Amino acid sequence: MPTAAEPGPDEGEFGWIERLLRPLTRGAPGALDLLDDAALLRPPPGQDLVLTKDTLVAGVHFLPDDPLDGVARKLLAVNLSDLAAKAAEPVGYLLSTAWPLGTSWADKALFASGLAQAGQDWNLDLLGGDTVATPGPLTLSATLLGQVPSGQMVLRSGARTGDILLVSGCIGDGWLGLRAARGEIADPDATLSERYRRPTPRLALREALRDHASAAADVSDGLLADAGRLAIASHCAVHVELDSVPVSRAGAGWFATQSDPLAARLALATGGDDYEIVCAARPEAAKDLVAAAAKAGLTMTIIGWFGPGSGVSASLDGAPLLLDRLGWAHQP
Repeated sequence: MPTAAEPGPDEGEFGWIERLLRPLTRGAPGALDLLDDAALLRPPPGQDLVLTKDTLVAGVHFLPDDPLDGVARKLLAVNLSDLAAKAAEPVGYLLSTAWPLGTSWADKALFASGLAQAGQDWNLDLLGGDTVATPGPLTLSATLLGQVPSGQMVLRSGARTGDILLVSGCIGDGWLGLRAARGEIADPDATLSERYRRPTPRLALREALRDHASAAADVSDGLLADAGRLAIASHCAVHVELDSVPVSRAGAGWFATQSDPLAARLALATGGDDYEIVCAARPEAAKDLVAAAAKAGLTMTIIGWFGPGSGVSASLDGAPLLLDRLGWAHQP
């Protein structure tokens, strides 16, 4: 594990790379010991490379006082979630860090220790990157590289009219977890705040998605928004039955305290930060997808369908709803 010991006077950026980042390569040949300004990869025969990139900014994507080892893990997790939705196996990552002026060595070491633990847990090697100083908030970015058997990446654009809409796990805990982390709602056992701070990429669904899904995305900006992205890419419409959307025990406990069930359901379905997989399957494949997910130790629930036209519609107990928002809206 990287050490939190203070650097010598001559270390600075190169000490950060040599002492804290080089161990994260775990000896991967393509990383070239971080001594070059590029990495070298040779995809195995019969494999396609899959690349994705996400950025986290303090105060936007995580709370400024969140422990930095957890922030490091979340940085990799949200990117791995994208690879999971593509049914890809992780290979390695490029890291970019913009540290606020005056960041201590101990803080950087804590961040690196989180990367190290995540690398062990997910068999992920650091391959290179960049590090700079900034007068602004801490900004972190990772480019994840994955591989998938040639021609088997699951796209967003594969859904068709008549397909079934499914989602993994439970929806709403990410949004509730942010509120819990801010102290806005009760969270006595920290279940919800941990779901926000430490999302789990659904990598175990890779084979199930390859075998049975026609389209997939991860739920980062809200279930309705990300289901809508499948519909846009696939040139069809999608309908979500909100009463079928699964919620956790903690989510159900919060829901039971709400005076407006409709508003509560919509909040859970639009809040984001769940990092579950929303996907489409042909009608004849939907049950097989549910069974394959269960074999992988995860739940997959049927929550709607795809139809002709465009856009996102939703219902609650069979009654159509007017949707004024679908999820998190990114600023250009």
